Amino acid sequence: MNFTRCVVLGILLVACNSTPKPQEGQQPSSVEWDPFLDTLQQRTFNWFWETTSPKNGLTPDRYPNLTFSSIAAVGFALTAYPIGVEREFITREEATERVLTTLKFFWNSPQNDDPVKTTGYKGFYYHFLHLDTGLRFRDVELSTIDSGLLFAGMLFCQSYFDRETDAEQQIRAYADSIYRRADWNWFQVDKPVVNMGWRPERGYVRADWRGYNEAMILYFLALGSPTHPVEPEVWDKWTEPYEWGEYYGYEHVNFGPLFGHQYSHCWVDFRGIQDAYMRKKGIDYFENSRRATYSQREYAMANPSKFKDYSGDIWGLTACDGPRDTTFTVDGTSRRFHTYWARGAAINYTNDDGTLAPTALGGSLAFAPEICILALKAIRDKYGSNVWRDYGFIDAFNPTFVTEKTGPAGWFDNDYLGIDQGPIIIMIENLRSEFVWNTMKKNPYVVNGLKRAGFSGGWLDATEAK
Repeated sequence: MNFTRCVVLGILLVACNSTPKPQEGQQPSSVEWDPFLDTLQQRTFNWFWETTSPKNGLTPDRYPNLTFSSIAAVGFALTAYPIGVEREFITREEATERVLTTLKFFWNSPQNDDPVKTTGYKGFYYHFLHLDTGLRFRDVELSTIDSGLLFAGMLFCQSYFDRETDAEQQIRAYADSIYRRADWNWFQVDKPVVNMGWRPERGYVRADWRGYNEAMILYFLALGSPTHPVEPEVWDKWTEPYEWGEYYGYEHVNFGPLFGHQYSHCWVDFRGIQDAYMRKKGIDYFENSRRATYSQREYAMANPSKFKDYSGDIWGLTACDGPRDTTFTVDGTSRRFHTYWARGAAINYTNDDGTLAPTALGGSLAFAPEICILALKAIRDKYGSNVWRDYGFIDAFNPTFVTEKTGPAGWFDNDYLGIDQGPIIIMIENLRSEFVWNTMKKNPYVVNGLKRAGFSGGWLDATEAK
């Protein structure tokens, strides 16, 4: 795959606080060739390559605190391997071996309704799996969104590994078979929408996928299925609860944590394509995510809750680790803190305890590099090895959470999380070369899903669904 290297963005502004609002519809298409991005991308890649088991392809949910494998993290890992090939971090043969091992494991792992001796059911997989056996971890749910992120990584590999070697043909066949096996109709408890999950002990969860969040990719895959497709009218149900409004100066479809504005964009290039909802608004989902990113930076600059260090340089709210579930007084103010939490800020949703996550910035690099690169560098420069280590940025930090144990600098995570590392490496690559986006444009299932959802325009009109 030949890359068209990005050319100069212009002048990256020296002070984030002086960055002007971009003009309506402005979309950055290139970036200064910054060695920082080289280093960040390679360190993040190394996390996936070195922590994933070469025996079964299972990627840990977190590291170095090993707990279980996250199937969504596996989906991000599968997307990272071809990036590693193109960046010459590994050879194509090494990536082929790792991907084929992963796909063989998921195809051959047990699919049944047993609560223990299983990896999945009805073609879907349990949210977390034991790292050694790959069997269901405790009583976690059979997860549609996490399976969807796993499938996205598999289909990306299906489109990337296009050579006629025996191993690459097997990759395409396994990815195809795994995707076709997923029975989306079985998860349509309240048609036409898809349910969020199921447990053999108590059945379906009491929640469906509707309203703007990270699950757009799930519906494109459900709509594009050649075996168990959902109905096109599901997209109207999906968009029906959207909450459009202005937040800190930017009108957009709101969703608090930035991961909801990032995950589907890892694989789908939304620039210039629109569904019925966005046609009425006069923008696309890429522009929507760009506005959400700028809006969150404005929120941090305003800092209504007066958390330590928030500024135009230091910001970024999304789902991430946190210091502890506790309440105590800091500088005369009672503060409630949390461990893992879906942090975010939007018109109807503010979950903020002073914890910031570098992935909130890294996952938005393709939308707003002119502010995200500067902020990532500012975080690295300000906090040093507390946040910037061998595998890139640790998951999260909280300068406000100051205790006798943490010291005056505050709390810093020890772990990296796979689902937060993934958007960083992928969106760096989409910013620099559009590699993941362009590879997925070749996948007929994704193209068909977009078209059945009513998307049109731009590159999609020139692509035939098969």
